[in-house]
Amino acid sequence: MNESELLTETAEATGKTGRDKTIVRTSVIGILANIFLAAFKAAIGLLSHSIAIVLDAVNNLSDAASSVITIIGTKLAGKQPDRKHPFGHGRIEYLSAMIISVIVLYAGVTSLIESVKKIIRPEQPDYSVWALVIVSAAVLVKIVLGKYVKSVGEKVNSDSLINSGKDATLDSVISASTLVAAIIFLVSGVSVEAWLGAIISAIIIKSGIEMLIDTLSKILGERADAELATAIKQTVLSYPGVSGAYDLVLNNYGPDTFNGSIHIEVPDTYSASDLDELIREITVDVYKKHDVLLTAIGVYSVNTKNDAAAQMRDRIYKRVLDIQYVLQTHGFFVNEQKKTIRFDAVVSFDAGDRHKVYEEICEAVHEMYPDYELQIALDIDFTES
Repeated sequence: MNESELLTETAEATGKTGRDKTIVRTSVIGILANIFLAAFKAAIGLLSHSIAIVLDAVNNLSDAASSVITIIGTKLAGKQPDRKHPFGHGRIEYLSAMIISVIVLYAGVTSLIESVKKIIRPEQPDYSVWALVIVSAAVLVKIVLGKYVKSVGEKVNSDSLINSGKDATLDSVISASTLVAAIIFLVSGVSVEAWLGAIISAIIIKSGIEMLIDTLSKILGERADAELATAIKQTVLSYPGVSGAYDLVLNNYGPDTFNGSIHIEVPDTYSASDLDELIREITVDVYKKHDVLLTAIGVYSVNTKNDAAAQMRDRIYKRVLDIQYVLQTHGFFVNEQKKTIRFDAVVSFDAGDRHKVYEEICEAVHEMYPDYELQIALDIDFTES
C-alpha cells in the first residue's frame, strides 16, 4: 500500500463512519430529551411564576441547540478532502465545540441578568406538588443524560459531546437548586431562588469560559498525546536497523486525525533502495496501527565505518547533556574527510533563552574538537514530556 492508497482509504476502514454515527445518535437522544424537558418546565415555570424554572427550560433549549450543532459539525467534519482542504475538514468539530461553549457562556450570562432583575424586583413564586415532582424527575433525567453524553464523548474523542454532557450536568445542578429554593420557600416562606439562580449562573459562566479556553487551545495546536507519541516511536523502533526515532511531529486535523513526520537513525551503509523500502513499510505500519499518516520520514545516518566516531559521540553527548535545559541529543555523525560533526540538541521550553543554551552547546563542543566544523541543530521539544 502506498501513500496515495492510505489517503484514499475508506472511512469504514478507519472506523470514522461508526464514530460519526455514534455522535449523531447520541446527539439525537439529547435533542429529544431536552425538548421534552423544556416544554414541561416552561409550562410549570409560567404557571408557578418561577423564574428559576423558566430559566431551566431555556437552558434545556440551549442544550438541544448544542446537540443540533454537534450533528451539523460532525457531518461537515466528515466531508472528504478536496482541493482547497487537502487534509480534510476534521477541525470543524473543534469549531462546533467552540460554538457550544459560547452557547453555555451566553446562557450563563442571560440567566445571571434575569436573576439580578428578580433580586431587585422579586416575584412571589407559587409552587405546586406537580411542579416539584416534574422538576425532581428532570434532575434525574439530566444527571443520567449528562453522564451518558459525556462518557460517549470521551469514548469517541468528541469535544462537542463532552461539552454537551458537561452542560447537561450543569443543568441538573440548576434544577436541583430550584428544588432547594422551593423547599426553603415552602418551609420558611422566604424566596431565595433568584439568589440561587445568580450563584448557579456564575458557575455556568465559569464552566463556559473553561470550555472555550480548552477548545481554543486545541484549535491553536497542542502537544501531541504522550502515549500516542511513545507508541508510534515503539512501532518505528521495532524495525531492524532503526536505532533511533526522533523529532516526531504530529499535526492535528481533527479528533483522531493526525498527519506527521519523524526522523530515524539507520546505518550509513543503507542504500537508497533499502531506505525507500524501509520508509514505505514504516509508513504503512504506523498508519494501520495508530491511524497516523507519516507524510515525511527523515534519515539520520549512523557511523559504522569509523570506530572512533562512537567514542566521540559518547564524549560529546555526555558533555552536552550536562548543560542545563538540554533534554536530548541525537542524529550524531562524523565526516572525517570534511572534518564536520553534526547532531541535534533538544532544548527545553523552560529555558529562558534557548538560543543562549544553543551557543553554550556550540562553545562546549568547539572546545573539545576545535578542528571540526560544527553543524548543530537546535530542536524543539514537540512530543516529549
